[in-house]
Amino acid sequence: MDFFGHSKNKKILFVCVENAGRSQMAEAFFKKYAPDGYEPVSAGTKPSLEVNPIAVEVMKEIGIDLGKQKPKMLTNEIITDSILSVNMGCMDKTECPAVSMKNSLDWNIEDPKGKSIDKVREIRDSIELKVKQLCKTLD
Repeated sequence: MDFFGHSKNKKILFVCVENAGRSQMAEAFFKKYAPDGYEPVSAGTKPSLEVNPIAVEVMKEIGIDLGKQKPKMLTNEIITDSILSVNMGCMDKTECPAVSMKNSLDWNIEDPKGKSIDKVREIRDSIELKVKQLCKTLD
């Protein structure tokens, strides 16, 4: 932290509409696998009131607790503070303005909302793989 309380880490932003499933899982995996000097943040354009309970359950199966996480609103400050935005699967610029950031990736991952627990496990595993691949590209 610097004098003003700002993190000196490079922030990687994970974005989806509700910040209730995909982006929360990606943030948790990035915390686990990120190289030193990087920090994840996740947010949504229309945050849900809570993290998807099935997402919480499938992450708990592999030892990651999302139970205390809260969906966050995507703000200009979060966008500005991030060196890279990873869009989890929302490519509509009105719903997901971070897609217009100059440094952004789109992972096009299916929304786990309303899906079976087996499907959410597949989504979780896909996110973990993509996060590991991303971490390998960072210094």
